[in-house]
Amino acid sequence: MSVPVLKTERLVLCAPDKRHFEAAAAMWGATATARYTGGQSRDRQSTWFTLCRMRGMWDILGYSYWVIEDRETGAYLGEAGFSDFMRGMTPDLSEWPEAGWALVESAWGKGIATEAVQAAHDWLDTSRSGQTVCIIEPENIASVRVAEKCGYELWQTSEYKGAAVNVYRRHVGALTRL
Repeated sequence: MSVPVLKTERLVLCAPDKRHFEAAAAMWGATATARYTGGQSRDRQSTWFTLCRMRGMWDILGYSYWVIEDRETGAYLGEAGFSDFMRGMTPDLSEWPEAGWALVESAWGKGIATEAVQAAHDWLDTSRSGQTVCIIEPENIASVRVAEKCGYELWQTSEYKGAAVNVYRRHVGALTRL
């Protein structure tokens, strides 16, 4: 499947590619990134597998993650999109596309996550009905704000890999604009 390219005022969301590997490895290797993504930074091999998984899900699911690039400079800013991680948690999230996002630390606090996640939902809303979900660690206030700006509402608290997570859901058409 060809990965759609999405453009916003400041961003380009494009297919994960080998050229993104070094920047992705730096982001996923940073302790700041790991703080709210399971607590463990990723090694280079895990990052490589993540890029490959992101690309492969497009063919298997018809959706996945995009790499976020700065529209002006082409710099790697992070990743955003949808997945099915087969988490095996309650509730079973594999019924719905699960939204997620991660940004390089220099891009935090600039509205980039919200802009990218809104663009991803705009794309998804044209091809699917129903709801999307996301999980966020309760302390990750910045991601909670992104989720809420993009139309997510707290659904329930659950547990994933021994840690409490909040499960959010969003119905198609729930996207709000800033």
